[in-house]
Amino acid sequence: MNITSEALILELIKLTRQNINEVKQLNQKPINELNWKLDEKTWSVLETIEHLNLYGAFYLPEIEKCIGKSKKIAEAYYKPGALGNYFAKSMLPKEKLNKMNTFKSKNPNGGNLDKSVLEHFISQQEKTLILLNKARKVSLNKIRVPTTLGKLVKLKLGDTFRVVIYHNLRHIVQAKKIIEAKTKL
Repeated sequence: MNITSEALILELIKLTRQNINEVKQLNQKPINELNWKLDEKTWSVLETIEHLNLYGAFYLPEIEKCIGKSKKIAEAYYKPGALGNYFAKSMLPKEKLNKMNTFKSKNPNGGNLDKSVLEHFISQQEKTLILLNKARKVSLNKIRVPTTLGKLVKLKLGDTFRVVIYHNLRHIVQAKKIIEAKTKL
């Protein structure tokens, strides 16, 4: 992957705006549709978005902290790390989503959720847009961000943004499939 840092940021901004628009459309649905589940083991639309909120609550402050304290200036080109690129690509939505297990702390199954979940997600995405703009001034390659896998596993800032935003994209596709499944019943 040979891409300029600016091209990566522009692509991630575009995807984040797309995610915001998709969730705004979900917010038009009635609450019973958003809480509908195929069965007890699967997630509802709101649980799916709450899962993203739980990850955002971890990653956004970590990203902000790393950007804020960095003295490493932006480079013209972004080069993904091997681990970060693997994680990012694994998050991208595919025709048939591969099942992934989530940490218990990030599993919202069984929550009593309302539309504030969607508002919170949109708020987090607006924060993501601010951070992406701030990232234009710092190194996407040299800044390392801790992950939910532990403080020892750190990813490049550019890879972290990709993982988080692709993860959002993946689960918004999942949320839309839940709506489709309900309408087919």
